[in-house]
Amino acid sequence: MPDFWENREKAEAQMKKIKELRFWIEAYEALDKQVEELQLAFDFVKEGLVTEDEVDEQYATVLKTLEDLELRNMLRREEDKLGVVLKINSGAGGTEAQDWAQMLMRLYLRYAERHGYKATIANLLEADDAGIKSVTINIEGDYAYGFLKSENGVHRLVRVSPYNAQGKRMTSFASVFVTPLVDDTIEVQIQPALISWDTFRSGGAGGQNVNKVESGVRLRYQYKDPYTGEEEEILIENTETRDQPKNKENALRHLRSILYEKELNHRMEEQAKIEAGKKKIEWGSQIRSYVFDDRRVKDHRTNYQTSDVGSVMDGEIDDFIKAYLMEFAGNEE
Repeated sequence: MPDFWENREKAEAQMKKIKELRFWIEAYEALDKQVEELQLAFDFVKEGLVTEDEVDEQYATVLKTLEDLELRNMLRREEDKLGVVLKINSGAGGTEAQDWAQMLMRLYLRYAERHGYKATIANLLEADDAGIKSVTINIEGDYAYGFLKSENGVHRLVRVSPYNAQGKRMTSFASVFVTPLVDDTIEVQIQPALISWDTFRSGGAGGQNVNKVESGVRLRYQYKDPYTGEEEEILIENTETRDQPKNKENALRHLRSILYEKELNHRMEEQAKIEAGKKKIEWGSQIRSYVFDDRRVKDHRTNYQTSDVGSVMDGEIDDFIKAYLMEFAGNEE
């Protein structure tokens, strides 16, 4: 079709559909081949050509491939395929809570790295002593939102604090907010008349690498909920680059993500009324505890837990995500 690319947005949307179909066809063919190899290995072990350990290894490979596909098949909502805006805020507790927020930032950056996602820090507010007060991270990649939506809520740390001279066991909190990172295929209405801009200088803590021009941007949007009539000011800051127009573009993209999520939340609320008998996901509640001295990380929604605290803090949270999706993804349909 020579006119296929005349409407670029429709063409790109169609190409995404083709890419998705190709993924499932190739995934099925790969799984079918693995199952065939497992059957051959099972036959060969009877003849002594392969060992039982090799058969067990092949079986584990097939099982993991199948479970990964089943998990991805659960992510069927429109927004699941998108990237994610992940914001971390430290809770009350000063340096201890700010250090915890920074540890969570590292956890999610490592998770993104492990999965081949592109992670960009859109805005970072460092603390005076140690740690961070807040950070906004854009994570781009297939199904990033579908997987990381499980992280939305309050994360609780219990440890012997290095910042406490008495060596007391301290409890700290940090909130993680997760919204879909909208792209050009998602239609979101923004009213330019409701936007106002401020600019400011941005730079590192302690005056290091201070930007001499006002490249940091602050967007204010006077939002009125179309369903309830409630009004609020949405405030977004972006210091991602030293290019002010680029920072404005990034701030607008973040605004589109927030407005898109508000529409999603409305849909979820309406759906919850219809499906009142189903188990409800409580957004914003304490979802997970990280108890360092007991070597335990436990998710309170699924009761999944592990003693491998080091790996979790290094970004290995796939088992937590899987447990969450296995229990709750079906309720989203």
